Amino acid sequence: MSLEEKDDKKVVVEESDASVFNLSDDDDKELVALGYKPSFKREFTNLATISFAFSIMGLCSSIATTFNTPLTLGGPASVVWCWILGACMCFTLGASIAEIVSAYPTCGGLYTASAQLVPKNYRATVGWLVGWLNILGQIAGISSTEFGLANMIMAAANVGRDGEFVITPGKVVGLFAGLLVVHGLLNSLATRWLAKLTQGFVFVNLGTTFAIIITLLAKTPRAEMHPAKYVFGSDGVVNQTTGWPTGLAFLFGLLSVQWTMTDYDATAHISEEVKRAAYAAPSAIFIAVIGTGLIGWLLNIVVILCSGPLEALQVSASGSAFLDILVLRVGKNGALAIWAFVCLTAFFVVQTALQAASRTVYAFSRDHGLPDAGYFGKNNKRTLTPLRAIWFTTFVSILPGLLDLASPIAANAVFSLTAMALDMSYIVPIFCRRIFANHPDVNFKPGPFFMGHGWLGLACNITCISWTIFITIIFSLPFVRPVTANTMNYSSVITVGVIVLAYLWYFAAAHNHYTGPQSNLHDSKVEAVTQDYENKKANPEDHS
Repeated sequence: MSLEEKDDKKVVVEESDASVFNLSDDDDKELVALGYKPSFKREFTNLATISFAFSIMGLCSSIATTFNTPLTLGGPASVVWCWILGACMCFTLGASIAEIVSAYPTCGGLYTASAQLVPKNYRATVGWLVGWLNILGQIAGISSTEFGLANMIMAAANVGRDGEFVITPGKVVGLFAGLLVVHGLLNSLATRWLAKLTQGFVFVNLGTTFAIIITLLAKTPRAEMHPAKYVFGSDGVVNQTTGWPTGLAFLFGLLSVQWTMTDYDATAHISEEVKRAAYAAPSAIFIAVIGTGLIGWLLNIVVILCSGPLEALQVSASGSAFLDILVLRVGKNGALAIWAFVCLTAFFVVQTALQAASRTVYAFSRDHGLPDAGYFGKNNKRTLTPLRAIWFTTFVSILPGLLDLASPIAANAVFSLTAMALDMSYIVPIFCRRIFANHPDVNFKPGPFFMGHGWLGLACNITCISWTIFITIIFSLPFVRPVTANTMNYSSVITVGVIVLAYLWYFAAAHNHYTGPQSNLHDSKVEAVTQDYENKKANPEDHS
């Protein structure tokens, strides 16, 4: 059923989908031109969008959560050098993603874009691959971040009780599940309130990070600071993998930066809720990647500089070397005060990640990529947000955490595939854009964020694709040897397994209802306005 208001400026299509859009708004016209009716209210300002992009990476909380990995595998120098190496590579990936997001600012993100960048015969199979990889990575990211937050809170309780607080799997999993339900409730708010809530996240995130840097430098005696050779040189390279060559042990430190600087396209998934999305969303992605990379490097340098004896950090009672360093330098009470804000930053990461993931589920369901007959691809009439997709994502994200009660190894395997699955979902559309650039079915129209047709864009694309393949191989390896059932890295096995099962399902049945991202416009007035908008874009001088 189609209803049109008398002023011809607002159209409601399919009342059951609660879709309202303004045909006098360029953002909505752009989305309609891409084949989708706008289904969200655009409430995210430039500040809220940039705050969202920074918050999805977490910075200080993500570094705190993953700090043990590079420190205890490759040593202090691995923490420092792997961060800036990975960050530089992430700059190329972030720029490549921002370029595509600027051209296709839809809530489907790179999943929707991928189908526009390949010939028609490949749209369903490529969209299926990118959609499942992206959803898998986002849900694993939500679970791992929330589980990390639960452990951070438990670590604080352990420190606050002077080691007398006993941390059990049941306590951690219970807190983890409770926190996810809280995030589900917060994400059930209307977009207006989500935007207001989000715009303050960046100040807490960056404020906490700089507070840690300043406090550690001020409270650490000069004589107790490590020399440059320990922070940047050979004295800081300590192979603790019991079997791998030192060079490979050093590269395992990349896990921290790759896990922190991922989910770039999360901002794309809220682009239908962003004002001037083709400008704001890619700019926010690029600014957040640059800012997180450089500020994160500074934070890692300072933490290692002030870290104290490595031996003491390897036998941490709290389980967090980062927290132990804070306790060492500012005392228990001061450390716990700072840690509260670090935990709050992690809370913001899950809040934004859940919002982004629910929009991906919404878009995939809308295109009949899930066996739900489009049930999760509907917006609530009152909030104009996908409440069904929000709660579906919330409950599915709880499942990997529950695995910890039965098998911590299985749970950690799911958590560790976050960067692998997400980054693979990013390079597929980047690769397709280059391979099929001259195909008649592909008509890539650059958005405002564009690196040009020359060497810069091509170099960024090739670099990020090559780097992603490289780190995928690194992250597929077990971190310690000899390899046993307890030390095996199952992340690659799970990722490949999910994709194989997804394709078996696709060829067996899903191909009957899934044909790739598809337009949901069925209104003659909308189509007329769309054509007029496309003509104006193609010939702006004729309409000046």
